[in-house]
Amino acid sequence: MKEYSFTEARQNFASILDEAKNEGVVCIKKRDGESFYIKPASIKKSPLDVTGINLGISSEEIVSSIRECRERACR
Repeated sequence: MKEYSFTEARQNFASILDEAKNEGVVCIKKRDGESFYIKPASIKKSPLDVTGINLGISSEEIVSSIRECRERACR
């Protein structure tokens, strides 16, 4: 992890953001000793955002199977 002074960070902010994106984290230190870490935010995806698969059956066949199953469960 690379460390930068506050002044360096202010002057080269865009390149430091790029470095954080590539390296994972960058540290910025102030004169008083305080440290700050910059890291890229993780992309939040929906757990329902999944790749579909082709089962080779039509939507009509799927609906028919569901109806058949429901009819059996109601008996």
